[in-house]
Amino acid sequence: MEYWRQSVGDREKKAALFEQFARVGKALGHGKRLELIDLLAQGERSVESLTAAAGLGLSTASAHLQALKQAGLVTTRRDGARIYYDLAGTDVAALYDLVRSVARARVADVEQKRADYLGITDATEAHAEMTREELLERARAGTITVLDVRPTEEYGAAHIPGAVSIPLEELDSRLGELPADREIVAYCRGAYCVLAYEAVDLLNSTGHPARRLTDGMLEWRLGGLPTDTGNHAA
Repeated sequence: MEYWRQSVGDREKKAALFEQFARVGKALGHGKRLELIDLLAQGERSVESLTAAAGLGLSTASAHLQALKQAGLVTTRRDGARIYYDLAGTDVAALYDLVRSVARARVADVEQKRADYLGITDATEAHAEMTREELLERARAGTITVLDVRPTEEYGAAHIPGAVSIPLEELDSRLGELPADREIVAYCRGAYCVLAYEAVDLLNSTGHPARRLTDGMLEWRLGGLPTDTGNHAA
């Protein structure tokens, strides 16, 4: 009888433990929360900035951010009247990256949704890519121009050393700032970020040979590769 009581008690404690694990899963169980994590993987941002970037109302964004905070996935700091959010650690970015990888491998609809969003096909994607290893080698040799097409705020938080910052919405009007004698390699937030795809399309259509980095800043940082901070003129 004593053993039975202990077994029941162990099951209750186990259930309580697994409920704590589930808090993380519940916090991740909303597309907009994952989008907020995607944005925060680029660096710290204010509530207002996150609200605008995610296309949310302020109250809705705040509710999602609070859910992420209660699960321990994000941290906050106050600067005057503004509240800034950041990922609680690199492990959160790694978890988000793993969720995407598992979804792409196991959920049948993901690949088609990805292709629809990014505007790519398997037949045309590979030749337009450059790996991190090739980028590093050619950047050291000075044979490419590395172009960061994310918003300036994200570039300032962290970017590939030596990268030129021209946000996508400014690229068409600033093409003259790019050297004409070198291939351009564009990158943005990560493997599922559309900005670099659109930048490469624009560059190639205007006679600037261009490819995009296979992934982006999220994977670059998770790979432990060097980054710079601060905004520098193109």
